[in-house]
Amino acid sequence: MYKDLFDRLERFYDAVPRDAARVEEYGGLVLFVRDGGGFPFYARPRPGADEPPSLADVSAVRERQRELGLPEALEWVHETTPDLLPVARSAGLSVLEAPLMVLDPAELPNPAGLSDVPVRVLDADGPDFAADVAARRAVAAVAFAAPGTAPGDLGPEHRDAAMMELEVAALDEERVRIADGRRISVLAGTPAEGALASGIAMRVGDVAEIAGVGTLPAARRRGLGAAVTATLARELLAAGTDLVFLSAGSEDIARVYLRVGFRRIGTACIAEPALVLP
Repeated sequence: MYKDLFDRLERFYDAVPRDAARVEEYGGLVLFVRDGGGFPFYARPRPGADEPPSLADVSAVRERQRELGLPEALEWVHETTPDLLPVARSAGLSVLEAPLMVLDPAELPNPAGLSDVPVRVLDADGPDFAADVAARRAVAAVAFAAPGTAPGDLGPEHRDAAMMELEVAALDEERVRIADGRRISVLAGTPAEGALASGIAMRVGDVAEIAGVGTLPAARRRGLGAAVTATLARELLAAGTDLVFLSAGSEDIARVYLRVGFRRIGTACIAEPALVLP
């Protein structure tokens, strides 16, 4: 039913890392190895492979990731590569099955009606750009340290403690990608509280993924996640994007995105080594 859509997603997933990473092939898998600093990439099914990834392919990629000091991470769309799920589990990996959702533009609400906290798009030429990017990353770090939608104690003071000065190369990369339309970054916050929620979108042509949407636990249940997502989606549509998608970290989080006009079409799988308790 969604074959053309899934094909477009595969082309997007394969294209996003390629301008910042070199590619290594291991049978039915491709490993993206970032050039320089920044968040590490992952391995994915190789487009056009004759056979689905095997246990040997998974083992070879993990060995290479360990050799390079990278996270042992695999990502794929279950509907496109269904055979990889049992293989990943047989390799001892823990697999998050995340709702994969696409936007129905007709159902996108006005972001201003979702929260009383304003959301703004980061300006690559603005005088506070470096501080804004640092704040966005700090909010995300605190938010994802306590995943989910439940309120908690982590708030602005924890965000401030997580703030780090960015390397010039990382900041320049962010600036270039915003300037040429490949990335959109947003922050939600108030003058008194500072940044409370953040998110980004990555765009390749007319396809874009919304990712990294997070709210400080102390600021949850104020509509911030929905407002950030709707703002990103609106910006993407205005830029000519006709396929906007995201992966929700849980069914509870997926319900937030349903409010913003997203609907589930499949499952995005994220595999990493299973936690071994002592």
